[in-house]
This record gives sequence, structure tokens and C-alpha cells, in this order.
Amino acid sequence: MTHEDQLTQPPSTTSVRATEVAAAAASEEKRWNPFRVLGRAVGTIWSEPKARFGVVLLLLFILMAIFAPLIAPYDPHDTSFPHNQDGSAAHLLGTTGVGQDVLSQLIWGARVSVTVALIAGLLSTIVAILVGLSWGYVRAFWGEGVGFVVNLFLVIPSLPLMIVIAAYLHNGGIAVIVFVVVVTGWAWGARVLRSQTQTLRSRDFVTAAKFSGESPSRIVFREILPNMTSLIVASFFGAATAAILAEAGLEFLGLGDPNTVSWGTMLFWAQNSNVLLTGQWVQLFAPGFMIALFAVSMTFINFGVDGLSNPRLRERKAGR
Repeated sequence: MTHEDQLTQPPSTTSVRATEVAAAAASEEKRWNPFRVLGRAVGTIWSEPKARFGVVLLLLFILMAIFAPLIAPYDPHDTSFPHNQDGSAAHLLGTTGVGQDVLSQLIWGARVSVTVALIAGLLSTIVAILVGLSWGYVRAFWGEGVGFVVNLFLVIPSLPLMIVIAAYLHNGGIAVIVFVVVVTGWAWGARVLRSQTQTLRSRDFVTAAKFSGESPSRIVFREILPNMTSLIVASFFGAATAAILAEAGLEFLGLGDPNTVSWGTMLFWAQNSNVLLTGQWVQLFAPGFMIALFAVSMTFINFGVDGLSNPRLRERKAGR
């Protein structure tokens, strides 16, 4: 066989098959893996000292909520102790006006407050993702209707809306508070994610996915969504912080269930008992301080989230 014949001869079936297998393997390696993305995100956040402090603080709150029955010295509903007692060895933070241990209530209150913050923040973020990404990617007539609804929730003051909904669904428990927080807290995140989706919609990798025949839902959740990890994480932390503040505000106004033990109900009963007049200021300071610490943990974690969206920060840390 001459040299010219070798050049014009088609490749063998084995070589073609090997090329296809190699291309499929390379495509499989590049395919988006949520666990790999999550691992890189956690590593980036943990590399920031401020974010590390926030993560540790948040984990302490979660552990306190989970192991409250083991940590709390007394039953938070026990009223057999002396009323309005100052701090002592038996009651480190004193007792309430009805004889309940303040420290036990503070520890048990983390269960409701932290749970509401995390669940309401997660649900608000999910709603914002679904609305924001679909609204930003799909060009259809119903986009104007979605935009009107989002703008309506943005211009309506959230606190009065929460008060109206919570007053209508009075004493509905934790589920009502979570529902109220989600209804009033998703619009801002949806607006931000919609703007970012519109920016990414015209990128080359999205155009290539369209020409390859990918469905819109696959393009949105497999091509666009992974590029907004930092925005989504920051949206969740912001929603969780707003949720714990909203829960405390609604409980303080008496629009929640007063029989539950949370940091908000502690503020409610402390205000009703006029603790500032009786010198029991710790009953107001302790739950307020815990809410502030929870917000601080979220804020500090956001310092690490900045590294997810800003490669220069990661390069600077790597250089140091």
C-alpha cells in the first residue's frame, strides 16, 4: 500500500470507537457535579478566617438547638422557682416573673428561632431561584405578569404585610410564621437572580447548549444555575437573617404562639413583665444578644461567600 493510499484510507472502526469513548469520558469529567461544586464552595468559605468564625458560631447555634434537652438545666415551662430572682449558682441568668429559668428558656428558644430562620431562609431562597431563573431565561408574555407580581411585593412594606397576614392567621404556630416570612421575603432574591440570569443567557456556553438540543429546564439548572452559587448562598444567608428578625418581631408583637419558647416570645413576656422597671434587664438582653450573634454569624460567613464570585480574592489568598 502506497503512502497516498494510507492517507486516503478511512480510519478503522476501532480507532473511531476509541475516539468516541475518549470524548465521552472528557465530557463526563466536565459534567457538573453538585457535590464537587459544594465541596469547592465549602473549601473557599472555610479558607477565609472571618467566614470560619461565622461557620463555627452557626454550628454552635445548631448544636444548641439539637441538644437543648441535654444542655438546659431545667424544663423551660417549669414555674416552681422563685419569681424575678437575680442570677445565682442555681439560676445563672435568674428567673422570670412567673418563676421560669431564663437560661433554660434561652437554650430551648434556639430550637424555634434557629429552625424558623433556616427553614424560612431555605424556602425563600428556593422560591427566589425558581421565579428568578425562569423569569430571566424564558422570553414569554407571562414574564410581564411575573414582573408585576415581583415588583408589587418589593414596593409593599414587608413589616406591615407580615403583621396583617400573621394577625389574620393568629396563633397558627411556627408554620404560620414560616409561611409569613417566605411570602414576604422571596421577591428581592428573585429580582437579583433574574438580572444575573439575563446576563448569562447570552453567553457562549448557553448558546452552545441551545444548539445541541438541550431543554430550557436543563439549560437553566445545569448551565446557568452553577454559575450563580455565590449569589444563591448570599441570598440564603440574607433570607435567614431576615427570617429570625421577623420571627422575633412577630412574637414580640404578640402575633405568634405565646405558649412556645423562642427568643421572640422571651422578648414578648419580658416586655409584658416590665423587666426594665424591676431591674431584670437580662431577660431582654439575653435573647436580643443571641439574635444579634446569629445575624453576626451569617454576616461573617458572607465574607467567605465573596470569594466564590471574585476569583481575585482567591488568587490573593493563594499568593499569601
